[in-house]
Order: sequence, then C-alpha cells, then structure tokens
Amino acid sequence: MSEKWKDELTEQLTKAILSLETSEEVYDFLEDVATIGEIRALAQRLEVARRLNEGETYPVIAQQTGASTATISRVKKCLDYGADGYKSVLEKMQ
Repeated sequence: MSEKWKDELTEQLTKAILSLETSEEVYDFLEDVATIGEIRALAQRLEVARRLNEGETYPVIAQQTGASTATISRVKKCLDYGADGYKSVLEKMQ
C-alpha cells in the first residue's frame, strides 16, 4: 500500500469500516459518509473488477455496467499492478 495517503484519518476510516458487523450498518455508514454517486461509482468499479477477473472483454463490461473504458482500464491496472485489494475482496466474496 502506498504510504503517501496513509495517515491518522485514513486509519480512523479503516477502523470504522472494520467495526461494522451487518449489511445494514454498512449501508447506513456509506449513506452518511459518501454521496449516492460515490457509492454507486465504488460499486460499479467492484463489478468491473469482478467481470475482468472472469475474463470478460472491455466492450461487454462497458455495455453491461455503463462504466467508461477509462474506468475499466483503471480497474484493470489495479488488478494487474495494484495492492491486490480487489483480488482479496473478490476471493472472499466467492
């Protein structure tokens, strides 16, 4: 993980997320901490990662998710060269 953005505030956020125990608690927290657009963007990126991980093509992903090719490329870069956050979550969701 890049240490450039890790600080007391981001540590507090990660602890807050880890403290949540139910889906309803997560929904409530997300609704308060982010806009609906931001939440939907995060959800879209996770779906793009899932589809890329399953081998779907950019055009199919773009058509079915509404994600731009720039977003798909960014997620692909994270899957290939990132901190493996998407991979970890996708494995745990299976």
